Amino acid sequence: MSKVSSVSKAPKPGVSGVRQQTHLPNNRVNYTPREQVRRAPIAPARPQPASPQKRQRTLNVLVAIVVAVFVGRLFQLQVLQAPSLAREALESRITSITLPAHRGQIVDRNGVVLATSVDRYQLNADPKAILGFRGDGRLDAEGNEVANGALGVAQLLAPLLDAEPMELAARLNGDNRYVVIAKDIEPTLQRQISELGLKSYLYTEVFPKRIYPNGSVAGTLVGFVNYEDQVGQGGIERAYETVLAGVNGEKSYERGANGVPIPGGAYNETLPKNGGDVVLTIDANLQWKAQQVIDETVAKFNAEHGMIVVQNIKTGELWAIADAGSVDPNDRSDARVANGSRAVQDIFEPGSTGKIITMAAALETGVVTPETRFTVPYEFQVPNPRVKPFHDSKDHPVWQLTATGVLAKSSNTGTVQIAENIPPATQYEYLKKFNLGEFTGLNMPGESRGKVIPYEKWDGRTRYTVAFGQGGLSVNAVQATGVYATVANDGYYTAPSLVRGVRQADSDKVISSAQPEVTKTIEADTAATLMRMLEQATADDGTAKAAQIPGYRVAGKTGTAELIMPDRSTTIMASFIGVAPADNPEFVVAVFVNAPQWGMYGGTVAAPAFREVMGFLLGQQGVPLSFPEQNPLPIYWGHNAK
Repeated sequence: MSKVSSVSKAPKPGVSGVRQQTHLPNNRVNYTPREQVRRAPIAPARPQPASPQKRQRTLNVLVAIVVAVFVGRLFQLQVLQAPSLAREALESRITSITLPAHRGQIVDRNGVVLATSVDRYQLNADPKAILGFRGDGRLDAEGNEVANGALGVAQLLAPLLDAEPMELAARLNGDNRYVVIAKDIEPTLQRQISELGLKSYLYTEVFPKRIYPNGSVAGTLVGFVNYEDQVGQGGIERAYETVLAGVNGEKSYERGANGVPIPGGAYNETLPKNGGDVVLTIDANLQWKAQQVIDETVAKFNAEHGMIVVQNIKTGELWAIADAGSVDPNDRSDARVANGSRAVQDIFEPGSTGKIITMAAALETGVVTPETRFTVPYEFQVPNPRVKPFHDSKDHPVWQLTATGVLAKSSNTGTVQIAENIPPATQYEYLKKFNLGEFTGLNMPGESRGKVIPYEKWDGRTRYTVAFGQGGLSVNAVQATGVYATVANDGYYTAPSLVRGVRQADSDKVISSAQPEVTKTIEADTAATLMRMLEQATADDGTAKAAQIPGYRVAGKTGTAELIMPDRSTTIMASFIGVAPADNPEFVVAVFVNAPQWGMYGGTVAAPAFREVMGFLLGQQGVPLSFPEQNPLPIYWGHNAK
């Protein structure tokens, strides 16, 4: 039998869930010995004395790190970044100034300058530097002691600029570094400003200025340039921009804090390359005369505007292109300065001056000879009843005219009778032979090519109106002039030219332009016959008696075209195109007057202007007088014959 102990064992904590507690004073819990050990507070460790050796090592490490940082930064600045930093520092001291190139000149055929560039200056101030200006007992122009600062600089500068000192001082005062004080300063005044000894406070920049010494002479042809960028904005200035414009240079130098160049400092200069010159075919004296005459003609007949074109027959060169009211390119305030020449821009029906093309076609196709006879009434009805009757410009009895007479009297009804025997395709072919409806090759801004409607699109009336220069075609003044130059040049068309050549900067040699295109248009004998027929238009019985020039034979044709305006109103273009001397052709002068109010016929309005310009030109060039005409072609036959 086993023994049972009477001693009871205390249960293990956590087994029975019963914890023995002993109540201590102050109600503190009495934990078991193990828990007392675990929860007993840890007494702080007593500080041990620091080791001097350890502290020294720490300090050495810190010093080494700092030194390394400084050495690294120094290495970075003086070795790695030294070139770039030096470059940045230098750039901050470098001042660059543009050295503007001079634009090339535009001159006439004789070297007369029509456009050139001159130096002008812009005066700038450095207000921040001016703060340090000292008068130091200087006296101004009135004997007053010069003040310090902006007022002192203004006292010295104002008399030269014709400015009020106090107002100028206000502009010079401040802490900025750049203020524009005056523009367009001429060299004489610039030198006077320089002599004030204020270069630490004031400085000038040179700018080219475009001027036109002959004012309005050829103004619409020459064009103009912008003030700001000196770029051509019309006429030759625009068409030959690549020749005239130069390439700017540059000067850079190292300056100190006061803006003065550092002696021996960095310096670099690239010289500008000036533009080339353009040599025109225009004669400035003749151009002036033509402009004067067309202005007077427009005023006399109260017309809207007018044009005169002068062409050398043998070379195709245009010696004058005059527009009424030509503008002065020096005056940019005139809005018309950019309009260009009407002689290449405006198109119109040629009217009776176009009859010469119909007559050329009739002669070469054998439809007529100069003496073919026609009975010419004031009104004529073609066989097609759907086409309204045609009329001459003036009522007249029935004329008995030769083909020469039809041209000389400028009869529409006679021309219609001739055109009846010319196929429309042939009419169109001859219009194109004379280069109508094509660009002239002048390459002037705004040039119009005119138009020639294909004959397939003509109605029953157009084939007749085209014969006397209306309906189905339009031309500009240069094109119309070229028709007569072709006839006078033995039937060869020479493309018109306005530029003889270009000349490189600092050179006297003119590089001639390409030779103009020359094409055969009509046979030489046809051209010679037409010249004889055209002489009768300026005879006493012709429509252009007022075109006669004493001592010279003149061949030409009047024109009076009715123009339909965009608003459907109608106006008149009165014209005369003539050649002289007729026996040895040298020049063509064409006169066009739009919307004359006190006259309408080319023989009355335009022919006198032709006589004045052509007479001036023949005298200027010393052209020999003509031999008297032998056996002139008859104008009339039958009962009208004289």
